[in-house]
Amino acid sequence: MLAGKLYVAKGREMTRDILRCRGLLRKFNRSAPAKIQYRAKLLQKLFGRAGQNIYIEPPFHCDYGAQISVGDNFYANVNCVILDVCAVAIGNDVFLGPNAGLYTAAHPLDAAVRAARLEYGRPIAIGDGVWLGGGAIVLPGVTIGENTVIGAGSVVTKNMPAGVVAAGNPCRALRRLTARDRQFWAKQKQAYFAA
Repeated sequence: MLAGKLYVAKGREMTRDILRCRGLLRKFNRSAPAKIQYRAKLLQKLFGRAGQNIYIEPPFHCDYGAQISVGDNFYANVNCVILDVCAVAIGNDVFLGPNAGLYTAAHPLDAAVRAARLEYGRPIAIGDGVWLGGGAIVLPGVTIGENTVIGAGSVVTKNMPAGVVAAGNPCRALRRLTARDRQFWAKQKQAYFAA
């Protein structure tokens, strides 16, 4: 499975890993709103790697958890779904809007092969400083470069370069982020803190 080859999702080891994940997710998703530290500890147990200052709004769903690596200062809004049959590597300072999905799982195009319950996966990598808008979906095998913004509702079917605004279905780079963007937002930040 982790090598991206065809597999059938069954067997003692896979069942054990799935049940472990579901148990932790059940605790996470049913925890009281004020139990922020408790949820952070559950994510540390769930993920293969979890950086500092990570926060996910419940409910959250994933397949295994162990294939997910998250950097520092990560935020995911409600209804985030990460299908981690392969590695999902998320950098630092990444934000995911509500209903964002990262899907490493894939299924063969041939109906007879699918009927045999065979599936496969491809890893996903998201660079530092990326923001995925609400409802954005990242498909298997995609890499998103650092500081890129993916518009709400986009379906990312291929790699996206660093430092762009991208949107659509299928998602495509619309323009580069520029010094003008940085200057505009630096002024907005300055005005906020001056108030």
